Amino acid sequence: MTIFNLYIFDKCGTLMHYAEWNRTKKSGITGEEEAKLTYGMLFSIKSFVSKISPYDPREGFLYYKTNRYALHYLETPSGLKFVLNTDTTAINVKELLQQLYSKVWVEYVVRDPLWTPGNVVTSELFQSKLDEFIKQSPIFGIRNI
Repeated sequence: MTIFNLYIFDKCGTLMHYAEWNRTKKSGITGEEEAKLTYGMLFSIKSFVSKISPYDPREGFLYYKTNRYALHYLETPSGLKFVLNTDTTAINVKELLQQLYSKVWVEYVVRDPLWTPGNVVTSELFQSKLDEFIKQSPIFGIRNI
């Protein structure tokens, strides 16, 4: 199992943070364009799922899987959106994203007196704690292709 990359968007679609670990293929577009495309795709998928779902859409969109990767999604009550791309064998990713939010985001961003909500996260402490958290997770690994 492996983790490729992580996007964190605010409720307005601004990319708050991006990190990658085992990503081997680049998209060929700028990081800003890629983030906009990712957020637009999420917006469209959420809308589509809420309209066609035969179940109560409160749980909403959680992930999708292709034959090459899986995209996992967590939206907090405040509108933060965590998007984690993994290989297709990753399990318990929802719990991992919830822990990432509570143990890393809240501790090292929300409680940072130098961070203002709505601004991009540039804290080196947050970046190092995020990296440590991801690398210690059971689904982090090097992809064997």
